[in-house]
Amino acid sequence: MLERLRSDLHELMLIPGLSGHEERVRRAIKAKLDIEGITSTTDKLGNLITSFKGDQNAPDIMLFTHMDQLGFIVRKIDTNGFIRVERLGGVPERALASQAVLLCVGDKRDVTGVIANKNHHATTPEEKYTVLRTSELMIDTGHGSADAVRAAGIDIGTPVVYLPKSLSLDGERVAGTSIDDRAGCAVLLEIARTLARRRGGPTVNMVFSVQEEFNLRGAVVAAQNLEPDIAIQIDLMLATDTPDMQDRGEMALGSGPGISLYSFHGRGTLNGVIPHPRLVKLFEDAADGALIPLQRSAQVGVLTDLSYVQLVGEGVASIDIGFPMRNSHSSLEVCDLNDLQALTELTLTALDQIGPDFNLSRDLD
Repeated sequence: MLERLRSDLHELMLIPGLSGHEERVRRAIKAKLDIEGITSTTDKLGNLITSFKGDQNAPDIMLFTHMDQLGFIVRKIDTNGFIRVERLGGVPERALASQAVLLCVGDKRDVTGVIANKNHHATTPEEKYTVLRTSELMIDTGHGSADAVRAAGIDIGTPVVYLPKSLSLDGERVAGTSIDDRAGCAVLLEIARTLARRRGGPTVNMVFSVQEEFNLRGAVVAAQNLEPDIAIQIDLMLATDTPDMQDRGEMALGSGPGISLYSFHGRGTLNGVIPHPRLVKLFEDAADGALIPLQRSAQVGVLTDLSYVQLVGEGVASIDIGFPMRNSHSSLEVCDLNDLQALTELTLTALDQIGPDFNLSRDLD
């Protein structure tokens, strides 16, 4: 399992898929499902959905993760060929100077570029400690004119992402441009392989969602169509085992998967999730029974598309589960493959324990 997770994650991180432009990632995931004989469909927004039918008397489950990534959209091409962009998603401006990027004009036709950084020898003391806003950034593709840029296929509206990279670090740790949330996609693929061979269990509708980084849109559309009783969302959880994060919690890389007990964004989008208590108990009991260490997270500043999925219909019993990750939204995020394997095993164990008698009341006995 670990090697499949490694292979899937490395492969998926090298595929660009800006929010709203996920088609290459979707095709790659669909191809992997096809190999396993798993049929899937795509809705009008672009979500990839596959269903594993089970006990009709048990609650229907929506298990999902997002396949898009954050980045930029071209907004202007200067006459000298420099390219101006707008942010799409929570791109950290302080991490952008001198970053390599990929302008996505088509498979095998994409154009590499670099976000310009003023010559150090000409930088004033004040400028050395100033972070440029996105509106001030310029992308240099090497073309000398707007005409040359457009001849390469780049125009207003062209998607731009961090230049895709995938690096192996010490042990089972991995760095990459879009661990958020291609790691979740790798976990769902591994779960799908197991569910395709299972007998019994609840109905599980698996969704690889789109536009999560663009105001959490895709999963809501899927939930409106599927009308699940339970929603389980897989995403990153902020690792707090570095000196700059140690006061934010107790989530460590390599120490197992986690569950979120509280999330709230509080900046722009006022939303979050307080998980269903019976689902919290389900995952705690599953972790204890499978001898899997389970970490706990409570964070402000974090938001997932579960925030809106939980509000569909008469309400959906919901929980966020995930894996510790460092450097969120940076060009190289970091996770541990052991956490992804344990998260896969934990999710499968919990799904097996959802039967016809699973109580969806928020009142614990």
